[in-house]
Amino acid sequence: MTSPAEIVFRREWGRAVAVVARLTGDLGLAEDAVQEAFAAAVGRWATEPLPADPSGWLIAVAKNSALDRLRREARRSGKEQAAMFRLSERDPPPPPGRIADDRLRLIFACCHPALDPGIRVALTLRALGGLTTAEIARSFLVSESTLAQRLVRAKRKIRDAAIPFRIPADDELPERVDGVLRVVYLVFTAGHRSAAGPRVVRDELCDEAIRLARLLAGLCPEDPEVLGLLALLLLTDARRGARAGERLVLLDEQDRGLWDRAMIDEGTRVLDRTTQRRCPGPYQLQAAIAACHAAAEHPGATDWAEISALYAALARHEPTLVVQANRAVAVAMAEGPALASAARLPGRPARQAGTHRRGRRGVPDRARTGPAARRARVPRRAAREPRKPHPVIQRP
Repeated sequence: MTSPAEIVFRREWGRAVAVVARLTGDLGLAEDAVQEAFAAAVGRWATEPLPADPSGWLIAVAKNSALDRLRREARRSGKEQAAMFRLSERDPPPPPGRIADDRLRLIFACCHPALDPGIRVALTLRALGGLTTAEIARSFLVSESTLAQRLVRAKRKIRDAAIPFRIPADDELPERVDGVLRVVYLVFTAGHRSAAGPRVVRDELCDEAIRLARLLAGLCPEDPEVLGLLALLLLTDARRGARAGERLVLLDEQDRGLWDRAMIDEGTRVLDRTTQRRCPGPYQLQAAIAACHAAAEHPGATDWAEISALYAALARHEPTLVVQANRAVAVAMAEGPALASAARLPGRPARQAGTHRRGRRGVPDRARTGPAARRARVPRRAAREPRKPHPVIQRP
C-alpha cells in the first residue's frame, strides 16, 4: 500500500527541489535538503495526520535543512551568505519574470548550453522527477556509479559557474527552447514508457511534462514546434487510461472508450494552431500521426496511407532506425508487407514504392489532403528545410 509520504513525494519532489535550488543556487544542496525533509516526513506522517499543506511543510523543512548545512560551513563565500539570507527570509520574494514557475526555471538551468547535452535529460529526471540514480542508469544503459559521477559533475558545474535558475530573456529563447523541448519530451517518454520500477506508466512524470509544455506554450505562443510538442503530449496521454494496467496494453488492443476525448479535442485544437505557420517540424509531424490514431474509431479505421506519408516527412527530420521502422509498418498496413522493405530505405520518397497518385513536390495527394496532414502541412520542400528561427516572442 502506498504511504502518504510516497504520494506526496511523487507529486511534490520537483517543486520542492526547484524552490530550494533557486534560493541557494546549488542543485546538489537542494536535493540533499529535500531528501532529508522527506525522510523526516516518512517517520512523522506514519503516526500523525498530514499537515494542511504538505508541500509547504516539506519546503519549509528543506529550507531549514539547507540553511543548517550552510551555517555548519566554517568558511562561507559571499554567494553562500546571500543564499543563507534568502533561506532565512520568512516570505522570500517570488521569482521575477513573466512566468514565476520554479520548475520551469530549474529545467532551463538543467538544459543550459554550458552543460553536456548527454547529461541534461538525466539531470532533469533526477531533479524534477525524483527518479533514483539507479532507475535513471538502467534507462540510459550505464552503470549506477558512472551516472552518479556525471550527475555530481553537472551539479557542481551549475553551482561553480553560477548558472542562473531563471527563464531566459526573450533574445535568449531561440537558442535555448529547442533543448528544453527535447528534455520535456524525454521526461514524458520516461513516464509514458517506464523502463524502471513496477509501474508501467509513471503518472507524475507524464503530468509534469504536460504542465511544463503548457507553460512553454504560454511563453512562446507563436512557436509551431512548442505547440506541436504540447499537442503531441496531449494526444498521446489521452490514451493513458486504456494502455496502463497490470501490463502495457498495445494500441490495437486498447478499449478506445477509455480514451480521454476532452484531451484529444484539446490536442487537436492546439495542432490546428500550427497550420498557419507552415513550418512543419518533428513534434508537429508526430502530433499529426497521433491525431490520425485518435481519429480512428477502431483499429481497422486507421488511415495508414496518411500515417505512412507523415512518417516519410518525419524521416527527413529524424532519419533514425525507429522512425524508419515505424514508417515501414505504416506502409505495410497501407499497401501490403511486400512494399514495407522499400519504405525502410533511408531517404527514399514517401510513395516511390506505392501506387497513390503524386501531388505537387512529389508528396502524394493523400498526404496533403488527409485531416491530420492538413493540420501538419507537410509539403516536401518545407519538410526538407531546416527549422526556421523562432518567431518574435509574444510580449505581455
